[in-house]
Amino acid sequence: MKILMVLTSHDQLGNTGEQTGFWLEEFAAPYYVFRDAGAEITLASPKGGQPPIDPKSDDPDNQTEAMTRFKKDSETQHLLAKTEKLGDVKADGFDAVFYPGGHGPMWDLVNDENSIRLIEDFYNSDRPVVAVCHAPAVLQKVTYRGQPIVKGKRVTGFTNSEEEAVHLTDVVPFLVEDELKRLGGNYEKAGDWADFTVVDGRLITGQNPSSSSSAAKELLKLLQG
Repeated sequence: MKILMVLTSHDQLGNTGEQTGFWLEEFAAPYYVFRDAGAEITLASPKGGQPPIDPKSDDPDNQTEAMTRFKKDSETQHLLAKTEKLGDVKADGFDAVFYPGGHGPMWDLVNDENSIRLIEDFYNSDRPVVAVCHAPAVLQKVTYRGQPIVKGKRVTGFTNSEEEAVHLTDVVPFLVEDELKRLGGNYEKAGDWADFTVVDGRLITGQNPSSSSSAAKELLKLLQG
């Protein structure tokens, strides 16, 4: 199995002056699910090189087993520091693409033509597309047969109430839940911060950070089935 993971290069949280980026658990947990299953993983980001880690995702209260493992894993840290430039990456040769969230993708990957093309290439060739937490936002401008890719599909993503809980409702460019509904997605959710992943054909979405591992496991089921 060859899996492409696409991370944000955006590090500014709107006009707040605070830093953002990708959410560490949403990278680390799926990464080790894939690696432990023997997958070959390639990392990419719009700018290439080291993508920004959202500092809040590394708070002492947010530590997980996967994050602890990552911090002891110099090989993976080195790999992360040298992500490939997204514009240089093609869907050819990969079995699936996985987008970790964090708030960063809402500013860069949503509008990134390379990302949009890549998702369409994967989806049009019957290969799975996975996005977790805020990353379903990257599907906003992706189309399939002339319609939004999420139209008529069961999907999930960071909920309005979760965004409210982190006090960023007025900071983000749009709300993931509202946008998925606007695009015609059949939006589903569980309770705030619950592990909840939705599979509809080759589109897999996870609600929040705690859903990142289950989303990765659902992808493995598709690829190994």
